[in-house]
Amino acid sequence: MPLLKSLFLLGENFSLMSLRCLLLFWPLGVVLAAPNILYINADDMGIMDVGYQQTKFRTPHIDRLAANGLVFENGYVPAANCAPSRACVHSGQWGPRHGVYTVNSASRGKPEYRKIIPTENRFYLPTEVVTLAEALQAGGYRTIHLGKYHIGHDPLKEGFEVNIGGDHTGGPRGNYYSPWIKGSMQPWSDTVPPKTHRIDIFTAETKRFIEAYRDEPMFIHFSPYLVHGPITAVPEYLQHYKNTGLNAAYASMVEKLDEAIGIVLDALDTNGLIEKTLIVFCSDNGGIAAINRQAPWRAGKGSYYEGGIRVPFIMHWPETIQPGRNKELVNALDFYPTFLEVAGLDRSLDLDGVSLLPLLTGADDWEPVPQFWHFPVYLQAYAGKKDEARDPLFRTRPGSAVRIQEWKLHEYFEDGAIELYNLSKDPGESHNLAVELPEKAAELKHILDAWRQRVGAPIPSTPNPRYDATAEAEAISKL
Repeated sequence: MPLLKSLFLLGENFSLMSLRCLLLFWPLGVVLAAPNILYINADDMGIMDVGYQQTKFRTPHIDRLAANGLVFENGYVPAANCAPSRACVHSGQWGPRHGVYTVNSASRGKPEYRKIIPTENRFYLPTEVVTLAEALQAGGYRTIHLGKYHIGHDPLKEGFEVNIGGDHTGGPRGNYYSPWIKGSMQPWSDTVPPKTHRIDIFTAETKRFIEAYRDEPMFIHFSPYLVHGPITAVPEYLQHYKNTGLNAAYASMVEKLDEAIGIVLDALDTNGLIEKTLIVFCSDNGGIAAINRQAPWRAGKGSYYEGGIRVPFIMHWPETIQPGRNKELVNALDFYPTFLEVAGLDRSLDLDGVSLLPLLTGADDWEPVPQFWHFPVYLQAYAGKKDEARDPLFRTRPGSAVRIQEWKLHEYFEDGAIELYNLSKDPGESHNLAVELPEKAAELKHILDAWRQRVGAPIPSTPNPRYDATAEAEAISKL
C-alpha cells in the first residue's frame, strides 16, 4: 500500500503533525533527479493581459516562456476569484470538497437583490488538507512561498519552509511600495529604501533561495500580488502606455510583473537550472473586464463566462516539453497531480485533477477531460454593464457550469435558467442555444448533475426573506 494512503488509514489517533513528520522519510532517492518546480501564480491577470495575446502589453519574458514552452489555449482555473481558485490548486480538490467558494462572505451584494440564501463560505483551507507544498516538502523538496497566500494564515504551517510576505490577506496590504506600516511586509520597511516595490523583495529572495539550494530539488511558489488592485502605476513604465488605449497604470503593473519574471528566469539560468526546472505560468482567475476587456471572451474576474476563468497558461521545461500550442481543456487544478508525477512522488492522495504529463511529453494517449465549476454564492458587480455579466447587479449569481469539447452550459439556481453555448462559434457566449438544442443541453445538464452528486456540491434553494423583486428590477433598469 502506498505510504500516504497507509498513514491516513492509521486513524484519528495519528495526528496531522505526525503525518507531516513521517512523510519527511518518504524515499528521497525518488526525487534526487527530480526537476525543480517554479510556479508563477499571477493575480487577476486575464487571458488578454499578456503580450503574446495582445501586443500592446510589453511582456517579453512571459512571451519568451510562451515561445519556448507549451501554451494551453484552453487553460482554465477552478474558480473565478482569488481564494477559491487558490484553495482548489493547493488542495487538489474541487471547491465543494473544501468549501472555499469565494472571498469572505457568500452574501455579497445588496440583500434585496438576492433571491435565495447562498451556501455558507469557508474562508481558508481546512487544516486536515495535505497541501501541494506539504506533499512536495515530504518528498524532499525545499519549499519557498513569496507574496500572496490567502488560503491560510501562515504558509510555514502548510508545507513551506520559507515564507516571504504570505498571510491570509487577499490584496497587497499597505500597498505595493515601501514603507509598509502594517501587514506581512512591515518587517521589510527598515531594510529597504523608501519606494521599494514589494516584488523587488520577492525577486531578491527568490535568487537567494535558488543560489542556496541549487543542488537540491526546489518548489518555488512565486505569487507576487501583481496585478491585483489597488491599481498602482509603476513610474518607469507608465509613459509608454499613455496613448495605447490601455489603462496605462494597469499596463505598467503588468510590465513590472514581467520584469520580475525575467529576473527569476535569469537566476535559474545563471545557476545552470533552466533545463532542470519545470516552469508554470498561470493566473489565479481572469482579468477585470472594466480595466481591460477580455474580448473575444466575455466578462472577467468573478464571472463564470470565459473571461473570468480562462487565463494565460504556459508550461516550460526544455528538452522535456515540446514548444507549441495545445487546444485540450486543462485546469490549474491539474498542477498538483502533475507536479507529483514529474517529481516521481506517490500520487495516492485523493486528488480531483489529472496529471498533464502525457500532454507535456506526448508519451501517452490523452482522454479529454470535462471541466466543471460550482459557485453557490453571490458576487456583487464591479462596474455594472461593463462587467459583461448576466445582469449588471452581480458578476456571479449562484449556479454551476460545465464545458465539454466546444460546448459549455451554465445553470442558475435562482430561476433554473439554462444557457448553452458553442464556444468554437461563439467565444463571447452571446447566443444561448438551450432552446434550439434541447437534447445537447440535457446531455450536458445530466453530466453536470452527476458531477455535483459525486463531489457533494450543495445547491442553495432557501428563499431570501429580504428579496425585493421590485427594487431589483428598478436597480437593473437604471444601469
